[in-house]
Amino acid sequence: MVDLESEVPPLPPRYRFRDLLLGDQGWQNDDRVQVEFYMNENTFKERLKLFFIKNQRSSLRIRLFNFSLKLLSCLLYIIRVLLENPSQGNEWSHIFWVNRSLPLWGLQVSVALISLFETILLGYLSYKGNIWEQILRIPFILEIINAVPFIISIFWPSLRNLFVPVFLNCWLAKHALENMINDLHRAIQRTQSAMFNQVLILISTLLCLIFTCICGIQHLERIGKKLNLFDSLYFCIVTFSTVGFGDVTPETWSSKLFVVAMICVALVVLPIQFEQLAYLWMERQKSGGNYSRHRAQTEKHVVLCVSSLKIDLLMDFLNEFYAHPRLQDYYVVILCPTEMDVQVRRVLQIPMWSQRVIYLQGSALKDQDLLRAKMDDAEACFILSSRCEVDRTSSDHQTILRAWAVKDFAPNCPLYVQILKPENKFHIKFADHVVCEEEFKYAMLALNCICPATSTLITLLVHTSRGQEGQQSPEQWQKMYGRCSGNEVYHIVLEESTFFAEYEGKSFTYASFHAHKKFGVCLIGVRREDNKNILLNPGPRYIMNSTDICFYINITKEENSAFKNQDQQRKSNVSRSFYHGPSRLPVHSIIASMGTVAIDLQDTSCRSASGPTLSLPTEGSKEVRRPSIAPVLEVADTSSIQTCDLLSDQSEDETTPDEEISSNLEYAKGYPPYSPYIGSSPTFCHLLHEKVPFCCLRLDKSCQHNYYEDAKAYGFKNKLIIVAAETAGNGLYNFIVPLRAYYRPKKELNPIVLLLDNPLDDLLRCGVTFAANMVVVDKESTMSAEEDYMADAKTIVNVQTLFRLFSSLSIITELTHPANMRFMQFRAKDCYSLALSKLEKKERERGSNLAFMFRLPFAAGRVFSISMLDTLLYQSFVKDYMISITRLLLGLDTTPGSGFLCSMKITEDDLWIRTYARLYQKLCSSTGDVPIGIYRTESQKLTTSESQKIASQSQISISVEEWEDTKDSKDQGHHRGNHRNSTSSDQSDHPLLRRKSMQWARRLSRKGPKHSGKTAEKITQQRLNLYRRSERQELAELVKNRMKHLGLSTVGYDEMNDHQSTLSYILINPSPDTRIELNDVVYLIRPDPLAYLPNSDPSRRNSICNVTGQDAREETQL
Repeated sequence: MVDLESEVPPLPPRYRFRDLLLGDQGWQNDDRVQVEFYMNENTFKERLKLFFIKNQRSSLRIRLFNFSLKLLSCLLYIIRVLLENPSQGNEWSHIFWVNRSLPLWGLQVSVALISLFETILLGYLSYKGNIWEQILRIPFILEIINAVPFIISIFWPSLRNLFVPVFLNCWLAKHALENMINDLHRAIQRTQSAMFNQVLILISTLLCLIFTCICGIQHLERIGKKLNLFDSLYFCIVTFSTVGFGDVTPETWSSKLFVVAMICVALVVLPIQFEQLAYLWMERQKSGGNYSRHRAQTEKHVVLCVSSLKIDLLMDFLNEFYAHPRLQDYYVVILCPTEMDVQVRRVLQIPMWSQRVIYLQGSALKDQDLLRAKMDDAEACFILSSRCEVDRTSSDHQTILRAWAVKDFAPNCPLYVQILKPENKFHIKFADHVVCEEEFKYAMLALNCICPATSTLITLLVHTSRGQEGQQSPEQWQKMYGRCSGNEVYHIVLEESTFFAEYEGKSFTYASFHAHKKFGVCLIGVRREDNKNILLNPGPRYIMNSTDICFYINITKEENSAFKNQDQQRKSNVSRSFYHGPSRLPVHSIIASMGTVAIDLQDTSCRSASGPTLSLPTEGSKEVRRPSIAPVLEVADTSSIQTCDLLSDQSEDETTPDEEISSNLEYAKGYPPYSPYIGSSPTFCHLLHEKVPFCCLRLDKSCQHNYYEDAKAYGFKNKLIIVAAETAGNGLYNFIVPLRAYYRPKKELNPIVLLLDNPLDDLLRCGVTFAANMVVVDKESTMSAEEDYMADAKTIVNVQTLFRLFSSLSIITELTHPANMRFMQFRAKDCYSLALSKLEKKERERGSNLAFMFRLPFAAGRVFSISMLDTLLYQSFVKDYMISITRLLLGLDTTPGSGFLCSMKITEDDLWIRTYARLYQKLCSSTGDVPIGIYRTESQKLTTSESQKIASQSQISISVEEWEDTKDSKDQGHHRGNHRNSTSSDQSDHPLLRRKSMQWARRLSRKGPKHSGKTAEKITQQRLNLYRRSERQELAELVKNRMKHLGLSTVGYDEMNDHQSTLSYILINPSPDTRIELNDVVYLIRPDPLAYLPNSDPSRRNSICNVTGQDAREETQL
């Protein structure tokens, strides 16, 4: 064993107490050396340098003392001039000698000694090897001129009255002031302080010039006019202001030469100062200055952090943020790393915004910029991602860093974060509110396939509007659509509500139906006082409590509403001329005026019910009395509650045993075994019993398991949903899950085909001719930072190609910019689209935030812009529940006991219900569903003014008999053209057909005007239809030939049916007496099917609820 003490040397006695006691002297032979660090700072020179130069606090005191000395010397000079008696005579000796009293001389000598000693000491401490650099500095030369003569006069008394230009010390005072404010600027590091410092330096320069000129002229005129200081001041002000009265002028040549020299100095020095001031002013305009601490503590403000600020983003934020009355006193501080755009600067110069919006150029990752924005005092911080970046993942990374920086700097500031990709969402789970763009985008695209125009419904609900859009339009559908677009989601405590207080202790469906019948409001959800989860339509078993928070849809919130009874409403004699016909919206339900809504108190008594039956009454009963519907019970009878669709076929529970066995063998309900990204919440949905081999996922290639090579061969029972995308991103998970949710009936599940490349052959193979919907989301490769609006170019052109080739195909897509929606299904000569474009411009001029809502593709739910959902994040500042309700409606989140969004279609057998109120009662009393709106499709008609315009442009007028004859000849020629198209592949026949139609039109144009514009409209429409028909036939022939070449059947291809003759729109929460029409699609919030599981299987229900509830508690509001 090795002796350790022989290897380790003993420690010195200061480390070994034993050695001190025992007197061990072995440590004296130790070769260890004690090292002292930073010995260079212990020298006398370094200590002086640390005190006078390096230490900011002590050096600032030294500079302040030096500045005071210089001012004192200038003050002593003025005192000497005032005490001196002007001597008689014009001798030059008066220039070199002055009268100076002994006490005044002593003070000046003391100041000179201290100043010279300080100057020499600072020169010694700052000496770096070149002595001439220290000597030839202007401050050092001025110090020598003003101090050395006084020191010499100590040893030579006859020089005590020698003139010394002590007034030049003002320039040394200015130099000391510059050093002081530079130290302050270095310590504070603020742009605004630099601006203030430069202004202070400019003012001090002017004062020094004026003071030097005053003292110099006064002294040189001692041999002239004997001017005093006031006369010299008067002369300098008049001269430097270029007024030049001439009443006071210098007489001696020396004073005149001095004035010329001072003017030359002013012409050189002042422009330099003004140039630096202008440069700092421009830099301050770019950076935006500061938001003062006093304003931050006395006023409320929010901070908007963006990587690049565009005019569309700014106006969307400001319009939506300031749409709420209680936010009018808030200030918006914008923190952006780039310079202010020209358009943004023009907008922020508008008085309405210039007093509310403050632009700061800076980075959220710098604490100095966050301090400038007073982030720690902000009410909220909105962090938005740049969706126009080519690399969206990189944009998310920047957003994540900004969120981390803000959370680190101001941990108590509420964060509202927008992120693009769902896989990056878990990095910012600490944020108070998060909106993931791809999650919402794919969820809305998915729901558009099963609930038409869900994207339009959600967009209108999250926008702030008074419902005044389209009220000046002559078309009825635009008035109804615009009026109902003003509905939003609001909340109120039940016991404080006039709408819902009387329904305490009653079922949810009873409260929802009667509140809509009485007040016209739609109760969609509740939240318990002790629970954070919102329940959409918890069903008839839910009993309302006084402390429940009720969520309802209405034109305005209850606090801004006044109430009238029925008699007062009749006396008011409100005009109802705008609402007539079978689908009218009466004014007696909603009267909007200056943000306050008067709501009619209607009769709440239930109609008499003939029985609990839900079936259609017989023909005999129709002739005797009006059909009745079962009343909505105050407390639900669970035995009569159905969980099926109201007007659909047999429910899933009513299938035959064979169908049930086959369906059970095919599908199972459960959670997906794999998550595509971290942070995706599990959703209970339909799954296959066994995992499908990867080779079977290729639809266009056969494998050892199946031999199918196109969608037709698979023989799908339901129509396809085709998704055309560039890449199979993680966001597609949020597209598939809502379509496979557990509450969707198994027999209604649509096959989903992912098309990563969409040439014509692949489109035909994947079954585009018999697809229910086609979703187009391929635009990421066209993201361009040079021109943002071109980001949608590829998507628009691809959709237009599909629309031209497959006119009957339902195409759904999403665009980056709402302004590009006007190019969807574009027709250059469509007069109706041109009329809608003019309407959109008028609505924008009136200040509407929803000017784009009347575009037919948006109104029909064919297109939406995800940027419209930015308002969802802004609204969350006032309505913190909006993100949760939107996620529940879209199926992104599932809460135990909360309902889901679905739809049903009105058929001819359902028209006996007649009104929306009776439909509401039917749904609430039978299935517990709550309707929230109607999706209506009507035939498209031209207005009279448009017809006259078409007639005037075409100049076609013909008698009815001639028009009929011409129509017959045209039809015959058209049939011959069809025959040629079907029998020959020669493309020259089609131009011939169009040439004949043009000749026919020219022949008609030679006729004199004989009849009305209605006939001319028909002629013009026939001519346009003929031209379009021939063009569509060319495309149809091309598609059919390609299908034949690929060996596909052309039976399902319909080349003539398109959507140009119809228009669709949404009525959110229509009035109770609105007529329902054939083919109306009703939006429903259906109760959770798991809430009606039989008591025999409580374990399954509890397990599902527990798992989902635990996830909901752990999940932040994402």
